[in-house]
Amino acid sequence: MKFSEVIALLGDAATCNSLPIDGVDPEITGVAPIDTAAPTTLSYIEGGKFADWVEKTAASALILPADPDLQARATARKIAWIATSQPRWLFARAIAIFYQPFMPPPQIHPTAAIHPTAEIGDGVSIGAHVVIEADVRIGNCVCIHPNVVIYPNVRIGDRTVLHANCTIHERSQIGADCVIHSGAAIGSEGFGFVPTSAGWFKMQQSGYTVLEEGVEVGCNSAVDRPAVGETRVGSHTKIDNLVQIGHGCKIGSNCAIAAQVGLAGGVTLGNNVLLGGQVGVANQARIGDGAIASAKSGIHQDVEAGMVVSGFPAIPNKLWLKNAALFKRLPEIYRLIRQIQRRFNLEDLRSRIERS
Repeated sequence: MKFSEVIALLGDAATCNSLPIDGVDPEITGVAPIDTAAPTTLSYIEGGKFADWVEKTAASALILPADPDLQARATARKIAWIATSQPRWLFARAIAIFYQPFMPPPQIHPTAAIHPTAEIGDGVSIGAHVVIEADVRIGNCVCIHPNVVIYPNVRIGDRTVLHANCTIHERSQIGADCVIHSGAAIGSEGFGFVPTSAGWFKMQQSGYTVLEEGVEVGCNSAVDRPAVGETRVGSHTKIDNLVQIGHGCKIGSNCAIAAQVGLAGGVTLGNNVLLGGQVGVANQARIGDGAIASAKSGIHQDVEAGMVVSGFPAIPNKLWLKNAALFKRLPEIYRLIRQIQRRFNLEDLRSRIERS
């Protein structure tokens, strides 16, 4: 399609564009990264880090920030462009113009095993070898890919997608417009064992798990149910691959949890919390609204709203950066201390004090 058609489909998010550029409205056949873009593709530049690619890219069109210099450079190379305050977001919308994920038509595969008490909404797609147990309620336009197993008394909201080989355990409640990726386990048993003189006594996990609307859970992640009560993930929170959400956790809305994060039981996250990759959060810790933990942080105590923490154990990010800078200088500091000791003969003085 023509670039002008792409602009029209993107709506009024752009502040301005370069068309017409020498009377040419380039043909756009797809989207691509800025460094590998080919002619007839659309790419984007978010800021100064990739600004030099304006001079090198082969893309026929770009999504640019509201930067007159970048726009002038693109025009000089006869690259069509559209400007916006949020280039990455607009590029995400452009991807959706050229690509839609696989979505099978509404149908029930003959190999699916569906309990007679299950209620299936309109326009639902159920793939091969899906198992749906008793008293399950599935909303309208849900897509269930092959080999999904849904335990009894599960509730699944409209337009939710369950990818192949995920498992939804008993009494789990999944809201509308959620996405559960392959290998994920929702509502699996929490890690509940009581130490006794005879060994570990298993505490049955009788609670349930709730995912509110718009939640996404990545591949091979687990959201466990508690012994009593509920584990809850707030609306529009996004969970990456290989994440462990322990029993009884309460996660707010619009959080982003990166790969290999582990939350112990009873952790509470406020709204808009960001956890970088491999962050670990100890049992019962509370993290306030808008807090950020950088990758590999170990959180053992409560984190106040809006704080940025780093390190293990986690401390305020600015302090951690200072400590990291000092750590690199430890050999130099050690040599300096040794020089001071030799100059003032401090070791000899210390030994004489100890003998006295």
